[in-house]
Amino acid sequence: MKDIGIAVLGLGWMGQAHSRSALRIPSLFPERDFQPRLAVCADVDEGRRERAVRDFGFARATANWEEAVASDDVDAVWVTAPNMLHVPMIEAACAAGKHVFSEKPIGGTPDQAVAAFRAAERAGVRSGVGYNYLWSPLVLHARDLIASGALGEITHYRGRFLSMYGSDPLGLLTWRFFLDQAGYGVTSDILSHSVSLAHFLVGPITEVVGMRNTTIPQRPLPTGAASHYGRGQEGDPTGAVENEDFASMLCTFENGATGTFESSRTMVGPESQNAFEVYGTKGALAWNFETLNELRYYRLEDGPNAGFTTIFGGDRFPFHGAFAPGQANAIGFEDLVAIEDYVFLQSLATEGDFSPSFAEAVDIVNVQQALIDSWDSRAWQPVRDLAGR
Repeated sequence: MKDIGIAVLGLGWMGQAHSRSALRIPSLFPERDFQPRLAVCADVDEGRRERAVRDFGFARATANWEEAVASDDVDAVWVTAPNMLHVPMIEAACAAGKHVFSEKPIGGTPDQAVAAFRAAERAGVRSGVGYNYLWSPLVLHARDLIASGALGEITHYRGRFLSMYGSDPLGLLTWRFFLDQAGYGVTSDILSHSVSLAHFLVGPITEVVGMRNTTIPQRPLPTGAASHYGRGQEGDPTGAVENEDFASMLCTFENGATGTFESSRTMVGPESQNAFEVYGTKGALAWNFETLNELRYYRLEDGPNAGFTTIFGGDRFPFHGAFAPGQANAIGFEDLVAIEDYVFLQSLATEGDFSPSFAEAVDIVNVQQALIDSWDSRAWQPVRDLAGR
């Protein structure tokens, strides 16, 4: 069994989720070919560093992420820091010969995602990116149904990620709303998840046109040690939001299907609605992360009895049984994180392939760049490979 030393850069929400995965994987996947070891956590916050050692079992913690990625006892690095720190961390880890798993979007702009891909390619290290919704057992089942021809020829795809995390006008103007700290807004943060699902299920997108809007253009300025999701008060000084709150897109897929996409961080109502609908000549599928343990399936061949039926998650689908036996016993978001971390670490132990890697992340920002170009041209734009592959 291969020992794999892990460094986690940033112990925020996702850093904690991946750290918990490393702790859980041995009990969830006894058939694995590796033993994960939490070697070092890097975070600028002293309290988080203390928690990393005390609560998560890291061997040590440091304020210096450069030290962490260069450590001899580290084999793989998880990058879970704010977007605009991704590329320097990834480049340093690759240069040190470490395999890298990064939370999306591996940089806040398309050019940065390409830089990360090239760093891994030059170094010959393996890479992974956190498009974690792909690992839902029912999403994997949906892909298998589509590939089997059960839906016939795919004619249309509808993707959306509608969230409320930025819906409060008094939500503070933190790093997420600045181009130089977060990069683009919802197109990097959540529309990228919708595009990753579309690529996974239907295939490449070839041309797009779309629009954007900054729904809440001003937000209260943070003071003191305000939290990332802190709230100001009426009358507080405000500053300008620099990236988009909303984006929508029409597209054409390589296989001829059409597509529509929407993403928003300011809509009131959908709390975490990462959803897709796939329509074919023989049937349709629909899935929504808010009810991630349910897949809706329509079969035209059922004739007068045709109608959407619900398939509930259960241990007959990939990975589900590691968390809960039987049928309709639900799993949750961090279980998807554990699945992707297990598969990535297994790929390191067996020297196998892992997807989505930085290569697939570039496929997604190729679409994002075409959408950005259409904002200015107000016309259809072809999807070009920014990495020149």
